[in-house]
Formats: sequence, C-alpha cells, structure tokens
Amino acid sequence: MKRRGGRVDGVLLLDKPSGISSNAALQRARRALNAAKAGHTGTLDPLASGLLPVCLGEATKFAQYLLDAHKRYRATVRFGITTDTLDAEGQVVSTRAVALDAARIEAALLTLTGPQMQTPPAHAALKYRGRAYYDYARAGEDIPRAPRAVEVMRLELLDWRSPDAVLDIECSKGTYVRVLAAELGERLGCGAHLAALRRTATGGFSDTRAIALDALEALPPSGRGAHLLPIDVLIAGLPRLDADAQAAAGFLHGQPIAAPPRAAGVHAVFGPHGLLGVADAADGLAQPRRVVAAAPSPDMQAA
Repeated sequence: MKRRGGRVDGVLLLDKPSGISSNAALQRARRALNAAKAGHTGTLDPLASGLLPVCLGEATKFAQYLLDAHKRYRATVRFGITTDTLDAEGQVVSTRAVALDAARIEAALLTLTGPQMQTPPAHAALKYRGRAYYDYARAGEDIPRAPRAVEVMRLELLDWRSPDAVLDIECSKGTYVRVLAAELGERLGCGAHLAALRRTATGGFSDTRAIALDALEALPPSGRGAHLLPIDVLIAGLPRLDADAQAAAGFLHGQPIAAPPRAAGVHAVFGPHGLLGVADAADGLAQPRRVVAAAPSPDMQAA
C-alpha cells in the first residue's frame, strides 16, 4: 500500500522459510516491496519457519502491539538426545534410551502448562552487559540468566511416533519453545531437544494467510503490494476514538483530542481519512502516544 510521495506503509504476513534469520527474511521482503523502513514483530530462529508479520513504513510505529501478542507454534520434540543449544542446530550433549507412550507424554505436558518462571537458554539473543547471551556461551563463559514470567496456555500432543512428538503450543511473548522441549525431556527422564518449529499464529493472524518469501519475490513488482494489509490491523483490538478533520490535524501535531469521560487506557484514533495513531485516554482527553507521519489518503483504507 503506497501513500502519497511513494512511501510504502502496511503489514505483510510473511511465511518465513527455515534456514535463514528473521532479519534476512525481513530485508528480502523490504527490498521486494521497495520499502524504506521495515521491522518484524517477534524473532523466529533460523531453524524455525512460519508466520512472521513484517511492518513496513509507518506500520513500524505500531509493531509493539503484535510483539506483545500470544504466539502459537507447531513443534517437533525429539526425545533421547540433548544438545547445547536445546535445538537441532546444537552439538549433541547426551543420548539416552526412549521408552515412552502418549499417555506419559500428555501427563508431563500438563505439568508445563500455565503461568511459570522460565530461564532463557544460554544460546539466546538476549543481552547481558551489552553482549548477546550466545557470545558468552560460545566463549564458554557462564553468566547470570534471570528467570522470566511466561505463560503456556496450550500444550497439546498432536502426534507421537517415537522418538518424535509433535506439539501444538500457545504461549505468551518471551516463551522459549526449546526450553519447554528440554524441560519436557528431563521430566520424562530421557532428555529431548527441539527438532523443528513452525509459528502458526500470532495476534489474530494465521499462517494460512501468509505468503512465502519465494512466492512474493516471484510476483511482478506491480502485484506485490496486493499482499499488504493496512496499518490498523495491528491495533484492531484497541477501543476506537474518532476525530473530525480539525481535531485530526491537531492530533497529528501532538495535540490531545476529546474522549468520552469514562474512556481510559490506550485507544486507536481515526480521522476522516483513516488511522491517525494511538493515544492514552483519561479524564476526557486522549493524549497522542504514536502518530502516523501524515493523515492517510483514502486509498490506504482497509477494503
């Protein structure tokens, strides 16, 4: 979706292939759509495939609302083998015999469901004193890794063919599926690692709506923009406030707009021509938090 001046703004539901980083996939999508600015809404490891919403142009200002959303995955856990990275990309640490059945696995899954404290893996992109965890791990240096509060809402066994179990997982942001895989293996006494991972949904979007990177690049340039969604899909879950033309112009320059007396919290704000931004409402006023660079033209609206 192009706005006046040729700038590209919108959201692309990308089906990231395994074997490349999220940033590499993002940059290829950005070039395919000739966008000046792009950002994704939650990293997928190179091993993983699946849904990677890419925000282009002004949409990057609202990416946080998908970053905070619950994620859903289909994961293959391989029992009997542990690795130093907890996934298939690492070096084998140990091997053990596997003597499991579906009932035992399902019982163990129940113990990993719900709110919990999870310690991030040593091989992670999180930072400690300005360096990524994996830099310390590769150098053989131990660092403190503080547990974080996460929640696993769904942890269901879809298929069991020893030594592999296929799981359907729904979890909060910040949850490491490879940590869940390793913990599951330890609870069952044989160890495990994450053999494959696919993100199937996030923030109300499904991978069934996503376009593969190769398919996007194979399209003629004139047809690629048809796969972009409007910016406002990122904030569809927020309550809405509407502003007339005069109030909209002021809002884009940092001025508050009137809000219902009982309105409170973050709201999506729209003007006569579409999304203006998001605002914090309280005491009858909505103060701008994030605004688009200019009022969207009519061709930016959702169908």
